[in-house]
Amino acid sequence: MSAQIAAEHYTPPQLDTPTDEQTGLTAEQVEALVAQDRTNDVKRRSSRPLSSIIWANIFTVFNGILTAAAVTVLYFGSPMDALFAIVMVINAATGIIAEIKAKRTLDKVSILDTPTAKVIRDGKTQTIDRVDLVPGDIVCLSLGDQVPTDGYVLASGGLEIDESMLTGESVPVEKKVGDPILSGTAVVSGKGRFQTTAVGSELYVEKITGEVKKFKQAHSELRAGIDTVLRVISIGIIPIVALLIWSQLRTDGAASFDRAIVLAIAGIVGMIPQGLVLLTSVNFAVAAADLARKKVLVQELQAVEVLARVDVLCTDKTGTLTSGGVRPREIITLTSDTKLAEDAKQVLAAMVAAGDNPTAQAVQEALGEQQAATLDEEIPFNSARKWSGAAFANQAWIFGAPEIVLAGAEENNQDALSKVDENAQNGDRVLVLASSEAGLNGNDLPANLSAQLLVVLSEELRPDAKETMEYFAEQGVEVKVISGDNPVTVAALAKRAGIGGGEVQAIDARELPTDPEAFAHEIATHNVFGRVTPEQKRAMVHALQSQDHTVAMTGDGVNDAMALKDADLGIAMGNGAAATKAVAKLVLLNGDFGALPNVVAQGRRIIANMERVSALFFTKTTYAALIAVVVALFMLPYPFLPRHLTIIGSLTIGIPSFFLAMAPNNQRYRPGFLRRTLSLAIPAGVIITAAALSVYLFFEGEAVASTAATVVVVVTALFLLSVLSRPLVWWRIGLLVLMAATAVLIILTRHGRKWFDLHLPTYADWVNIALICVVAAVLIEIVSRIVKKRQAMK
Repeated sequence: MSAQIAAEHYTPPQLDTPTDEQTGLTAEQVEALVAQDRTNDVKRRSSRPLSSIIWANIFTVFNGILTAAAVTVLYFGSPMDALFAIVMVINAATGIIAEIKAKRTLDKVSILDTPTAKVIRDGKTQTIDRVDLVPGDIVCLSLGDQVPTDGYVLASGGLEIDESMLTGESVPVEKKVGDPILSGTAVVSGKGRFQTTAVGSELYVEKITGEVKKFKQAHSELRAGIDTVLRVISIGIIPIVALLIWSQLRTDGAASFDRAIVLAIAGIVGMIPQGLVLLTSVNFAVAAADLARKKVLVQELQAVEVLARVDVLCTDKTGTLTSGGVRPREIITLTSDTKLAEDAKQVLAAMVAAGDNPTAQAVQEALGEQQAATLDEEIPFNSARKWSGAAFANQAWIFGAPEIVLAGAEENNQDALSKVDENAQNGDRVLVLASSEAGLNGNDLPANLSAQLLVVLSEELRPDAKETMEYFAEQGVEVKVISGDNPVTVAALAKRAGIGGGEVQAIDARELPTDPEAFAHEIATHNVFGRVTPEQKRAMVHALQSQDHTVAMTGDGVNDAMALKDADLGIAMGNGAAATKAVAKLVLLNGDFGALPNVVAQGRRIIANMERVSALFFTKTTYAALIAVVVALFMLPYPFLPRHLTIIGSLTIGIPSFFLAMAPNNQRYRPGFLRRTLSLAIPAGVIITAAALSVYLFFEGEAVASTAATVVVVVTALFLLSVLSRPLVWWRIGLLVLMAATAVLIILTRHGRKWFDLHLPTYADWVNIALICVVAAVLIEIVSRIVKKRQAMK
């Protein structure tokens, strides 16, 4: 059976030989089935596999380039020149540790809600582990039980099942003898027995899980931009290394072969934005840790960034907008007879006194401290007839669905029915208490019923739903409610939650066209969808993505799993199905929909700050690549050792960018991260290249040449840092001063110069170095203002 078949159309397999309902399976039959491995034990993958996490964090283009470079330097040169490899190790470890921690957390919360089941075996009722169930088992169900397997109902005593986890439909489904019943659903009323016909991997829920097991990595614009730069670098590595080695062996005072190799590696390492890769991972990990404290589990680090780019949020109703509970709206008194009205309330209080279901509990809450009557006779509620009855004060009292209770008595209850319709249009659930002097008549309704009370109930909206919807509206994120429930009910709840500013455009998904273009048009023009199947949810996500939207999908049921998998960002509720949590990138452990604004804020901080610091890293990539190419083409000595680039990278980029990246930033996301970053990085890199080579050639042949080039790059890169750090608040000024002071300390101290192989310039040297630095700084300032002006115009 295909997992694409919706739950409401799926039927479990039939058994060739039905089990005797009274005796159940014998021990011998169970033993034989266990020997055939026909049990309900499923090797469940509740989250991303460990091997996938390790593979994704180790086997990257970035790690491959740095590993090759580090091995080469260690073989031909000094370990001091291979310090850059530490970044690779820390980067991989950061990603692996953070994602393994998320995996372990999710594994703990994915434990099944009901680990046992009550069965009849050898004529006796016994409790067993649910994994030990076999085909043919007779399973007993009562209020609150979770259905452990698929099968068919054998006996029903008002048995009602909540199938919202599979279908999205929040209204319980009455189950009669012979009806199919599916695992993962829950008993909300009555009791019954069913025969298991499917176990383990044969279960409907496991078939859907199979659809979503394939891991799909969240798209990160930050990492995609970095990977683009790395791919470009990887293409040029071999020819640039070959050119550098060849040029270094043929320059005046040619280097030895070993030194030529080290210098060539220095040129390549300088081109790689290794600090940016590390910083991105650390930033994601810090955000994930902060969100974990708020009970938001990040399964994949870059998922934090993705929500900041989302412009359409698709949310299910049950478990996201609503808490799943029912709350009272009001009790409407229809009679002007004070005594009759008081009797009605006392009778109603008595009829719901047991409080054995959410509806009865909501009615109790509406009645408050109302005194209950002592009933002369009572007929319990039955889902087949949709009403309960009682006898009191020489009258029959019927409580239930208005369309059932008042059927045949419409003429006498026009006012009541009008109020029922009015409230139903608002998506409320309305029940009626009616009376008749004809007396109770068993399972048949009494004649001449007259409505006395209307009880208006509504699904309980999450307390943070309205505030969260307002936040997304302010942030330019369109919210679409996609539910398996009645569109009228869903629309009313969406309006109460403030979706679309209260302007709700609802449609029944059964009326959606099949033509892809027409379908996509309807999805774009409506914001509330009812009676949606799991397949339609998935198609809606695809339709929105085809219109260049970045789509997030929230949900808690198995019916949401496929849509969550295909969305740009899947968000699952902590009390949701294991399959849903397995495929989601974010899990709201407390089911707190109001936690999403915190996730958006973290993502936007990361994107805005990383765009700022990425310009520093890509500038370094630009000038390192240009210097390598110019040196190779003109057969000039390479100006830097790898340790010189360590000074430059640490003081002008690595250390300051860490602080800049972690600072608060609420700037809204704008597409085009890589284009904007390179628009400043490339011209700034060209300027720094010209400055560094100019001073190096000016001092060519002198011991101080490499030192002078290093100083020029440090100064001009720090000036670029000051440009990108604006506005220059006190802590940013302090950071710039600290980095500059550290550079001065390295050059002026003997140990610093020895450690980094530098030479102390003379006073005249300093003057020449300063002049080139000033010219380069002025040019960078001009370029930055031009770039900023152009971006503001777009």
